[in-house]
Amino acid sequence: MNLRRPAHHVIFDLDGVLLDTEPLYTRATGAVAARFGKTYDWSIKGECIGRGTLEAARIIVDALGLPLSPADLVRERELILVQLLAAAPAMPGAEAFTRALASRGVPMAIATSTETRLFATKAAPHRDWLAIFDAVVCGDDARVAHPKPAPDIFLAAARDLRAEPADCVVFEDSPFGVQAALAAGMQVIALPDPAMDRARYSSADAVLTGFAELLPDAFGA
Repeated sequence: MNLRRPAHHVIFDLDGVLLDTEPLYTRATGAVAARFGKTYDWSIKGECIGRGTLEAARIIVDALGLPLSPADLVRERELILVQLLAAAPAMPGAEAFTRALASRGVPMAIATSTETRLFATKAAPHRDWLAIFDAVVCGDDARVAHPKPAPDIFLAAARDLRAEPADCVVFEDSPFGVQAALAAGMQVIALPDPAMDRARYSSADAVLTGFAELLPDAFGA
């Protein structure tokens, strides 16, 4: 893998990149949809993954014709989701890779569309690991006026790292996250779910199947 520029600072999305939460979101959303005789699948999820919470909920409500507001869908889903997320595992190789970066002194941040309260639920089982990150920016941060694919969240993470956007590389699993990172002026490495069409990631600097394809010494000073 060859990046266009040296990457001195690294920013990670959370869901589907560091934590294997996407199947849990699918399960919880599908359970709500099933109450109304609807099926939530990747034909809809593929348009939602990486977006802000309410924006994704609006897409789901509209696509399935659910008799709920987007906020109602989020509330109903979270009744199921909170317990599932409390046991969400790490993505394969994520902890080892990020700990290797930390040992080399590479500044790292998490930039997630997840709201602060739900982030705490996801992070609780991984507290010692996630403590190695220098900054965390959540989707309800006041600086994130617009969700991905807008660049707000990544620019906020760069500011917290005291980094120039051009010196940052982002790890993302969604096409909208890739767009957001590029709009922020950053390089981006995509780690798409196997169910996603890889052609949607053509603008990324690299498209990989997982952390096993990466060497930590490619990042940092």
